[in-house]
This record gives sequence, structure tokens and C-alpha cells, in this order.
Amino acid sequence: MTSTAKLEPVIGLEVHVQLLTNSKMFCSCKAAYTGAEPNTHVCPVCLGMPGTLPVINKKAIELTVMTALALNCSIATNSKFDRKNYPYPDLMKGYQISQFDLPITNKGWLSIEPENSGPREIGITRVHLEEDTARLIHRIDVTGDTYSLVDINRSGVPLMEIVGEPDLKSAEEARLYLTKLHTILQYLGVSTGNMDEGSFRCDANISLREKGDPLPNWKVEIKNMNSFRAVFRALEFEIERQTNLFKNNESIVQETRGWSEETGQTVSQRTKEYAHDYRYFPEPDLPPLFVEKKWVQSIESNLPELPDARRDRFIQEYNLPAYDASILTSGIETANYFEEAISGTNLKNGRLSDRAKATANWIIGDLAHLLNNSGANIEESPIKPDHLCELLDLMDEGKISVRMAKEIFEEMYTDAKKPSLIVKERGLLQINDEEQLKSMVLEIINANPKAVEDYKKGKSNAVGFLVGQLMKETKGQANPKTANGLVKSALDQVG
Repeated sequence: MTSTAKLEPVIGLEVHVQLLTNSKMFCSCKAAYTGAEPNTHVCPVCLGMPGTLPVINKKAIELTVMTALALNCSIATNSKFDRKNYPYPDLMKGYQISQFDLPITNKGWLSIEPENSGPREIGITRVHLEEDTARLIHRIDVTGDTYSLVDINRSGVPLMEIVGEPDLKSAEEARLYLTKLHTILQYLGVSTGNMDEGSFRCDANISLREKGDPLPNWKVEIKNMNSFRAVFRALEFEIERQTNLFKNNESIVQETRGWSEETGQTVSQRTKEYAHDYRYFPEPDLPPLFVEKKWVQSIESNLPELPDARRDRFIQEYNLPAYDASILTSGIETANYFEEAISGTNLKNGRLSDRAKATANWIIGDLAHLLNNSGANIEESPIKPDHLCELLDLMDEGKISVRMAKEIFEEMYTDAKKPSLIVKERGLLQINDEEQLKSMVLEIINANPKAVEDYKKGKSNAVGFLVGQLMKETKGQANPKTANGLVKSALDQVG
């Protein structure tokens, strides 16, 4: 009997990504189907009518090559498409055009950084292209009977499959892998990556083995996971389920299981198919695919700055802590927001690194808090990058205090106003004039003899009390540093 303490998970992820092309994979129908009336983006090709011929979408090939290069894959010069045969209502032709033994790309890797260990490279088996299936919509009629409707709009949309090696060792590593991959796709601009709409879908393959043993010859596939959290929870459940089966000396069958968000469990759906079950054979209606090296080099030279490179640049260029740089570059919109806010900086006082750190703090802290509370993304923020920059300029110039800035920031978010306008409307300019404050300090000291006596007795909190009275008198507009110095000076003179 195998000790469960010696068991370790073996996890590999298959990610399907809808590509951002104008037309479908093998016909000229519009690929953007979200919100369209059912069965309106269709033609004889994606309907699977007899006698129709598919034509390869070059843009889809380009986006796949771009993604593969970003994932350190090699690009095949010669490739082909195949027919994957399986009968299902969402397959209009009775088969799916996919790739089998000669994919466009193979053998790459993606790095993750688990918290309790150093960076690890997770292998990418291949990145290949296929067509998406139609969408089944399940209904219940008034009698309680169930039926399904077929929306063919999605059928034929370019679908890129990224097959990972079984190198992941935990649900947390799977989450890190998925979020990193999602971020890379976002930076490349090849997909919306919206899991709710199905443009980024993940299936997980998982088995257990005794540490040090070779890969098992069986695996369980998990489907129906529509969020990163669902993937994490499904894998955690499956690890526990399989561990208990090992503990009880029960066999584990190769099968496909579906994740139920309601019950928090995986449920058996069908026995897992093997490759030979699909009866793959070369697609006879499509010629072999030849990818020129010169074209690949052109795509590679135009790759955008990727998340890891941008994070490293933020650390070097702005002297940001690694944590801040990682958070800011975890999404392209957040990274762009930060750099736009920095670009308008008025550095009359201070250094770029100081302003960069302050900007990062406001984005990661205050702005993230407000966005989270309102369920908004940073691209929907009422506070634009130049408005945040202006707020920090007002602070650096001594025109507003930190406390004022906090109040103004919340009003900026609520009313989408520029900070300078809020300051003007509310008369919030900080008072820095010492002569103006001196007379007020003397009045406060004369009005609070007990605080003066406490100060003479060595009670330092008396200074704080008197400064507080001054701030109250000036409605928070007195410069705190100046106020503190003037109060101390006045008290020493009285003493």
C-alpha cells in the first residue's frame, strides 16, 4: 500500500483561446459573435454543408505564431491540419478541423514563481490551431422536459490550444501558470481572454504518483471551469478525492469529470477518450501549411514588451520594489496606467524614483480599494492617470497635505473631477505662510493654558493637542510640519 504522505499531484493544463480575428478560421463569417442573434454569423462552410471548402485564415496563423514565440516555442516550417472525428451535436460537420501530429509550434516553456520555492519553468508541449464548436443552450419547457438549442455563430471561430506539460505540482502552481499565461495573452493582444464569455477556457489533467515514480499511465480530465478560482478549487478537490481512493486501495479510472460550482465537487461525465478514439487523419480539403522563416522573424521582431521584461524595466528604470513592479505589470492596463501617470510628472522637487513609488502606492492601495468596492477594472476608473499625476504634484508642491489628498482622491473617484478643480471649489489650498499661522498659534496657546502647563511638565502630547486645535481652526489647511514647528517654538518662548 502506498503511503499517502509520499503522493504528489501531476497536473497538466490545456488552455483554449479564441483569437481576435475579423473572420472565422476557415470562412469569411464574422468571428465576433457576442451579443449577435443566434445563427446569424453563419455560411455554408461553418454550417458544414456538403461540397463546401475551407480556406485557412492567415491572421489566425500569425497570432498563433506570435503567442508561441512569447512562450519560447519553436515554429515548424511544415505543418498540416487534421480531422478530429467524434459525434456531438455542436459539431456541424461531424468532425472538427484541428491539428494532430504536425502542429504549427511545439516545445516551449513558461516561468512561474511559487511563493515557497524559486522560479520554475513549466513546459509547453505545443501550441496549435483548430476551429471552435457551436454552442449548445440547454432549456427546460413548461412540462419539465429538457431540450437543447444550437447556436452556430461560434462554430468555426479560430481557437488556439496551448497544451502544457504535466509539470505542475499543486493547485496553486496551476493558478500561477494560468494567470501568467492570461497576462501574456493580454499583452500580446491576441484574445480578449474573457473566461465568462468563453474566450479563455481551461481543462485540467491530473493524476497522483508516488514521489520519484515515472508518470502514471492514467489521468483524470476536469472540465467546466470558468474562472481561475474554479480551476484552483477543482484541482484541490480532485487531489483530495484521488488521495482518499489511494488510501482505500481503490482503483482510479481514466475519465472526464465536470466541475460543479454549486456543490464544490467534480462529477464523472464519461470515460476519457484516447487519441486513437478520434480517428485522426489529414484534412483532405486543406493543403499542407508552410510557414516561412522570414515571416516568423518579422513577427518576432515586432513582439511587444512582455510582462517579465516590463516588470524588470520598472525595477531598473523607476527603482521600484520587486513586489510593486510585479503587481503593476500583472495586467497591461494597470502597467499602462502607471506609466501614463508617471509621464506627466512635474519633478520640480524630488526624484523620479520617489514619484514612481508614490504613484505605485496610490494605484496599488487607494485606487485598487475603490475599484474593488465598485467592481470596476482600472480602465473604467473615473480617476484618469493625468488626474492622479496632478494630485501628486499638488502634494509635492506643498499645496495640499496627505490628509487633504485622501479626501480629494475619493471625491475625484465619485465625481470624476480634476483635483485642482476640487481644491478650488472647496478652498482646500494648504496654508504654508508662517506669519499667517503665527498669530493663530498664539491665540490657541492663550486659549489653552492647561496644555501649556502640561508641556512645561514634560507632557509631549500637549504639542499634539495644540497642533490639533490649529488644524481644527484652519479646517485642516495648515501645513502639518509648519504647524508643529510653530507650536513648539511658541511653547518654548512661553516657557
